[in-house]
Amino acid sequence: MKATSLQQQQPTRQDHTLLRNTLLKLTARQKILCVVIIVVVAIIWYNLLTRLVLFGRGIDYNGLHALGVQAVALLNQYNPFFWWAVVALCTLIIAYFLYGFVQSTNRQARAKLVDEDTIAQLSQQLSPPALEVLRWSWDDRRRPICVGDLQRAAAELRAGRSGKITLARRHAALLGQRGTAVTSVEPVYDSIPVTALPSEDNPG
Repeated sequence: MKATSLQQQQPTRQDHTLLRNTLLKLTARQKILCVVIIVVVAIIWYNLLTRLVLFGRGIDYNGLHALGVQAVALLNQYNPFFWWAVVALCTLIIAYFLYGFVQSTNRQARAKLVDEDTIAQLSQQLSPPALEVLRWSWDDRRRPICVGDLQRAAAELRAGRSGKITLARRHAALLGQRGTAVTSVEPVYDSIPVTALPSEDNPG
């Protein structure tokens, strides 16, 4: 019976699935936009780099005979490597800008506020332990829940945050009981009667 009670206190697979589907619905537009932009840029850059490499291969350095036969031979020998280095450098630059675009899009998605209907659905369908993790992940109660809070809640569910919250509550209960026991001892000293000192008017 005790094992069943402990098992019921843990989030279920339905909790993970519900949060995952909710996040997918809330961030679908941003993800599709990122994928489309990356695919379009990749296709355009592939066509450009193919033309660039073909252009590099077609360059004839024999007209630079004034540099000497050996210099012209070296230019013809290392010419493909030079253009592939240019392609690699440009690819890194494009990848850097695409990474920045994706990161910026993700930040905008995390800052997006969650509508009231979605929160109502989560409050009705999530188990109590999962709701507790969601409340734990909601840092600033002065602002509405955003997508970033749901993402954190989903990550914390996978990391076993519910069990840690339960353990912390047990620790607090134990320390609270200990504090109560210590506090109950302290008034004993206050209950000791204080004998009044005899005054000069009443020496007896």
